[in-house]
Amino acid sequence: MRIERFEWNGAGATATAIRDWAVAGAAPAEVAKIEAAVRQEGDRAVMRMNRRFDSTEIEPPALRVQPEGAVIAFEALDPAVRDSLELAAENVRAVAEAALDSEPRRVALPQGQSVSLREVPVAAAGIYAPGGRAAYPSSVLMCAIPARVAGVERLALASPPRTDGTLNPLVLAAAELCQVDEIYAMGGAQAIFALAYGTESVAAVDVIAGPGSNWVREAKRAVCGQVGIDSLAGPSELMVVAGRDVDPAWAALDLCAQAEHGGEGPLVVVAVDGTVLDAVGRATDRAAAERPGVEAARLALVRVPGLGEAIDLANAFAPEHLELLDEEAASRAAEVTSAGCVFTGPYAATAFGDYVAGSNHVLPTGGAGRFSGPLGPDVFRRKIATVEVPADAAAKLAPHAKVLAEAEGFPVHGESAMIRAEDD
Repeated sequence: MRIERFEWNGAGATATAIRDWAVAGAAPAEVAKIEAAVRQEGDRAVMRMNRRFDSTEIEPPALRVQPEGAVIAFEALDPAVRDSLELAAENVRAVAEAALDSEPRRVALPQGQSVSLREVPVAAAGIYAPGGRAAYPSSVLMCAIPARVAGVERLALASPPRTDGTLNPLVLAAAELCQVDEIYAMGGAQAIFALAYGTESVAAVDVIAGPGSNWVREAKRAVCGQVGIDSLAGPSELMVVAGRDVDPAWAALDLCAQAEHGGEGPLVVVAVDGTVLDAVGRATDRAAAERPGVEAARLALVRVPGLGEAIDLANAFAPEHLELLDEEAASRAAEVTSAGCVFTGPYAATAFGDYVAGSNHVLPTGGAGRFSGPLGPDVFRRKIATVEVPADAAAKLAPHAKVLAEAEGFPVHGESAMIRAEDD
């Protein structure tokens, strides 16, 4: 594991230094080339990118996976896996339903008009479940269940094919559990562009959600505006605030667990006590050496003057996951204002949130926690305003509308309002 110490230089400067050191980033120029190819060539470009980036040796006959494949995969699940998958789905659904506020709101205003606000689901959503190093049935649950709770009618899943051109059975089984309508064997930036713009076999969607690599994140950034996106959710991140009572072995496993997603996302340990920082650093290095697949991760160690500075650093860095393992730090969780998800106390490992706690593991990365949060039903819904203006209200409002319209240089707006008052 690559370990680096950072000197405290204030929350903002220290957070910037860590992120500059840790983040590899996708090549925007390469992502733009993929976008152009998918828009121009459709399916052919997506399949070519599958071969190039996902090392597909056997090309599937089509991007879209036949529905019966998901049914077969679900029925063939090991009973223990099925039980755990269903428990996770129930918890995610319960939290998503609790977050949903779809009650219409009508505001009656003094002049006699009313404005009503209501929410409606988008018609179609695309969800992305990563592949490559591992299968992510949990990401299918985290994206598909909030979309279903939101009321989305058409749900399309994209996930990278394996070398034989097929999708992992666990991903297919999760798609069946969530009753996904369409499944496509395609991954990376090309999958995002196919969902956003459509191809011969992929109908475009309205919203795209799901975590992925830096390439996926950059593709989502590129299509934002063409479609809605959940957040800029890229490689996994974890910041741990460790106190004197922390168990270094527990903290080390938490850090190595996030490193299993790949070495692109930063891991950070923050402590007031230098001996604690050293102990967690050594334990993490030992744990990584004994666990294949996590040795390439980057670990930043930061000693801070006090707990208040640790919270300040967390807010400046805006980590995807923040563990407050110190009991005193856990009691100050309300002071955290910029993080994807906060885990409080020694028993609240991030791994619970990744799978079964009920919280959503699709979270903003790269500092995007400053302006976005966990994936929920709201991502798949939009507000519609309905304005009712009776005749008497029109007569009262029209003169004011005329004054403002003329002040802005739009006199016809004023005429449009006044004709309704004069008609009285």
